[in-house]
Amino acid sequence: MSVQERKQRERADRERLIVATARELAEQQGWDAVTTRRLAERIEYSQPVLYSHFRGKREIIGAVALEGASEMAVALRAATSAADGPRTRVTALARAYLDFAEHNPAVYDAMFQLDGGLAFAQEETPEPLKDAFAALLESLGEVAGEGVHPGLFTEVFWAALHGLATLTRARRLPPEDTERRVELLVDRLAVA
Repeated sequence: MSVQERKQRERADRERLIVATARELAEQQGWDAVTTRRLAERIEYSQPVLYSHFRGKREIIGAVALEGASEMAVALRAATSAADGPRTRVTALARAYLDFAEHNPAVYDAMFQLDGGLAFAQEETPEPLKDAFAALLESLGEVAGEGVHPGLFTEVFWAALHGLATLTRARRLPPEDTERRVELLVDRLAVA
């Protein structure tokens, strides 16, 4: 291994450490607790080293969001791959989405609530975000209904899931009714 390759590997390792530490701190104490000073202390590097990887907290949030989008896509595909039939796949997808949001609140916030400097629904949208949407579209597109654009249907269904996730987490909706909400959502929107 050349010196250049070793330096690139070490840089990538430091970057992964910064992102993992930011996620951990955010999950434990919230995103307000994630500061470059605290991150530098936790990873035992100076703040200038941290800034050599990320220009600030916004870029760190963006990196966490991209990582989370990749993880969500994997979780959604895993949940739907074993399901038999379109309605069963959509139900599995909805459950997996809400489970991801519930078990990864800081990551979910980085993806959909906080400014990570990422472009959504545009040409320059990063690939992990496009792939997470594609994971939704793969199951939802087949139940959109006649004459309904699959992408548009996916956006509406996703918005409903996001609303359920956000309102449940904020204790605006009782969590014990989550399964009934999923069933209602699938019954009313998924026509296949």
